[in-house]
Amino acid sequence: MVCISALMLCAQGNYQFNGLDMNMGNLSRLSNAKSRSISPENYTGEKGGGAKAKIADKDKRNVANAAQAARTLGDGWKVNPFIIIKPGETITIADIEGPGAIQQMWMTPTGNWRFTIIRIYWDDEKTPSVECPVGDFFCSAYNEYAQLSSLAVCVNPGSAFNCYWKMPFRRRARITMENINTAEEMRLYYQINYTLTEVPEDEAYFHAQFRRSNPTTGSLHTLLDGVKGKGQYVGTYIAWRVNDNCWWGEGEIKFYMDGDKNYPTICGTGAEDYFCGSYNFENPKTRQYQEFTTPYAGMHQVIRPDGLYRAVTAFGLYRWHILDPIRFDKDLRVTIQDLGWRHDGRYNNQKSDISSVSFWYQAEPHGKFPALPSKDDLEIPRW
Repeated sequence: MVCISALMLCAQGNYQFNGLDMNMGNLSRLSNAKSRSISPENYTGEKGGGAKAKIADKDKRNVANAAQAARTLGDGWKVNPFIIIKPGETITIADIEGPGAIQQMWMTPTGNWRFTIIRIYWDDEKTPSVECPVGDFFCSAYNEYAQLSSLAVCVNPGSAFNCYWKMPFRRRARITMENINTAEEMRLYYQINYTLTEVPEDEAYFHAQFRRSNPTTGSLHTLLDGVKGKGQYVGTYIAWRVNDNCWWGEGEIKFYMDGDKNYPTICGTGAEDYFCGSYNFENPKTRQYQEFTTPYAGMHQVIRPDGLYRAVTAFGLYRWHILDPIRFDKDLRVTIQDLGWRHDGRYNNQKSDISSVSFWYQAEPHGKFPALPSKDDLEIPRW
């Protein structure tokens, strides 16, 4: 299925050969783009700058973090594969001079994934275009591994986060990680692969925004609001914790664009329909929720009550608009209803705990993001 989807992308690609758009259809074409990579073994991504960390300086300072393991091998081996982010600390993990594009990111953070915030800034902007708990950014809100295979995001054993969203920039790209956990340091292994190349005028900037309704007010969750300018909406991740003992996914997703007020231009027919499933995501043989993961949509995570501390069912769902981006010219607002069923056949106005990440591209400048919730209000309590 992945191979078929990749071929579909090749058939519909725009075949730019400047190093921004690489797919199976143009891998054989030569390009003047320059490949670079940032990791703890090459903090700047500079050419010939990898594996230069020293087991120990002459004055014994700045010792590489794997110096003990590599003590019999010497410099040039695996001597500095990770970084430590202390409680309350923010570290810049990438600072790249453009033009170019980030093509892939891999990382595996420790600790509570809700307590590490990833931020991405384009072209010296003061407010980030991406601001999100790192777990939610990689469709893993619950701090528990759930395998996910899609074109945009992959989560692989044991806790390997991978992102394949293309992220072009013209002057600069800066990525920071903040550890808001005041009691625990975080160890981070990471690699950011990018290209230095020309960026066409019609390339927009990547954005991702986190929101949480706990519980929803008026049985409505707003995924995105205040977006101004021209762009396209490309993806949704939702972590949905249900507080009622009934089917929960009747709510419609609505896209209000370009001046829409009371009525949206695009209106779905239900939550499971939007995430490309049907009939409660139920396996008719097992009479249970059925996890699934595909290139474009899935419900890759179901956390079930265990009869002790886990009292509610929680879901992780994603939908990528890769072949069907939702394009807007002036503004965009996105909402989803929090509706289930009552036993007498009426809809049930629920009060669920819904967290979401919206992914979109747009021309800068972007509108103001809402403030992230506090650490306590970000937390999903678990034993």
